Amino acid sequence: MTDTAETQLDEKLQRLREVLRECQSVCIGYSGGVDSVFLARFALDVLGPDRILAVTGRSAAVPVEQWETARACAQQFGIPHLEVDTDELADPNYAANPSNRCYFCKTELWTVLARVADEHGLRVVLDGANADDAADYRPGARAGREHNVRSPLAEANLTKAEIRGASRAYDLPTWDAPSSPCLASRLPYGLAVTPERLGQVESAERELRLLGFREFRVRHHGNAARLELAPSELERALGQAASLVGRIRGAGFARVLLDVEGYRRGALNEGLDLIQLKAAR
Repeated sequence: MTDTAETQLDEKLQRLREVLRECQSVCIGYSGGVDSVFLARFALDVLGPDRILAVTGRSAAVPVEQWETARACAQQFGIPHLEVDTDELADPNYAANPSNRCYFCKTELWTVLARVADEHGLRVVLDGANADDAADYRPGARAGREHNVRSPLAEANLTKAEIRGASRAYDLPTWDAPSSPCLASRLPYGLAVTPERLGQVESAERELRLLGFREFRVRHHGNAARLELAPSELERALGQAASLVGRIRGAGFARVLLDVEGYRRGALNEGLDLIQLKAAR
């Protein structure tokens, strides 16, 4: 890191401290991902254990592995932690899987966390959105605004790369973890979200991890699974095609397709009129 970049990061981290001190006490939406783990660890240093609570929402849309990561990091670093159940699948607006599905998911999450914050006497609910997220289509952000959720990492203008670097300096095990949005993001819009389909995706992605693949998505297309793997791992996948097919079919898919374009961020939104959708947020 250059001296200029290091100075800029120091300034951003100082702004993050100021935002957290403004909040005084916080309830953090804590998924176990790179951003939320860093935010919770940093807030612990700034505010102390009596004024923060990291809360993990549990549902069929969240991989068990992610709950386990959230729990392990909280235990390792002494972060006060609570797990709560969320029930977004009971909302027919969410289950129908429209292009703004995340709005209904986050509405459920922030409603639950607002109640938790009130019960524990915490002033502000926080999420882990960072400065890069503004460039993506994120309908869940509207739910955050409606529930007065603050995004300290974004307010401090911290990018994903900077958060990874700061996480590494903190010795956080999540510093290089692949991004892991909810399992429902593997279903194309319009394909109903059901516990059975989410379970198929989770099982298939578990098999890919067992085979040593690191960055990927299993896209659910009814009876077919479309595998998006990091471009650097496509050749290895072709060499293991027979094993891949057998394992993915074992998760409940009749057909297994390999996407030769490989994994890319935002593939779910390909084909959407993002300019129009962002304007409507």
